[in-house]
Amino acid sequence: MKFKFYEYEKCSTCKKARLWLESRGLEFERIPIRDNPPNKKELARLLKSHGGELKKLFNTSSKDYRDPSIKEVIGEITDDKAFELLIGQGNLVKRPVLVGEELVLQGFKPEQWEQSLG
Repeated sequence: MKFKFYEYEKCSTCKKARLWLESRGLEFERIPIRDNPPNKKELARLLKSHGGELKKLFNTSSKDYRDPSIKEVIGEITDDKAFELLIGQGNLVKRPVLVGEELVLQGFKPEQWEQSLG
C-alpha cells in the first residue's frame, strides 16, 4: 500500500518520520504540506482520530497560528471553517501527516506509528 506523507522538508520531526518510513521499506508519496495540505476528507478523518479535538489538527507552534486573528477564534469556529483555514494555509497543519486507506496519523510518535503500521 502506498501512503501519502505530508511534510515540510525543513521540519526535523518530518525528517525523522520520513527516515522511519524508509527504514521499514514502506512506500509513500512525499507531499509538501505548505503547498498541498491535506484535503477536507483527510482532515475530517484526522479530526475523528483525535476524538473531535479540533485544536490537535493545528501546528500551535507556528507563527501563523500565533496570529491573533487565528488563535483567538480556534475555540469558536466550526469544523468546516477550521478545515478552510487549514487548507488555505498548509503551515497551520500539525505535521507530519501520514494518510493510508485504513489509517491517518499526525505528528510523529514512533511507538504509535509502529503499533499502527506494525
